[in-house]
Amino acid sequence: MAAAGKAAAAAYGHGESGGGRGGGFLGPRVPAEVEAMARGVQDVGKETFRRLLKVTVNALEGKDCKESVKLIAESTNLSEEQLAFLISGMYTLLREALRLPLSTFKQEVFTEDLKELRIPEDFIVDFSSVIFGNRRPAPEGTALIQGSRLPSVQDFRWRVDVAISTSSLARALQPSILMMMKLSDGTAHRFEVPVAKFQELRYNIALILKEMNDLEKRSVLKIQD
Repeated sequence: MAAAGKAAAAAYGHGESGGGRGGGFLGPRVPAEVEAMARGVQDVGKETFRRLLKVTVNALEGKDCKESVKLIAESTNLSEEQLAFLISGMYTLLREALRLPLSTFKQEVFTEDLKELRIPEDFIVDFSSVIFGNRRPAPEGTALIQGSRLPSVQDFRWRVDVAISTSSLARALQPSILMMMKLSDGTAHRFEVPVAKFQELRYNIALILKEMNDLEKRSVLKIQD
């Protein structure tokens, strides 16, 4: 699904990060596949859109949708490429919206974000029924939950080592950071990080924390007591 989105984005002159205005539930930059879908969906009939939406919801629930997509391709004038970027964009849009808790994610905000993408009103209603209505996928059956079952970090240790000499230099005195991670699946990973890379890691972590702080200040994600 993601590969189809990248291919469609490239065909429509966009990079992976997209170029549209962000700041809503989709993040600071609208994903390229969502932008491509928003443009392409304006030429799709309502019946076809709803069939595509049903396929996308089934994909989110981890179901095999190959036959359904094949039937849509045979009964419409949409090419494989068009179907790829439509379904990929719808998948990304719904996936990102379903990750947000309903207690803080408001339907009005979702609707306004889709209007900014110039998605037709009728289609916005259908999208909203998936996120806020009775068509919302059950959390225990969605690919969102299945995809998050990766090993977590249970223990993390590090130390600084200084190489006094090497095979090529009699006196090196080069510091390096040795790290070890133990994961919840029982595996352990040891690796060495040069000082320059460690500084880059520190910078990127600080940048992520700043972006998280900025997101928390937005009303759409503000935690309410």
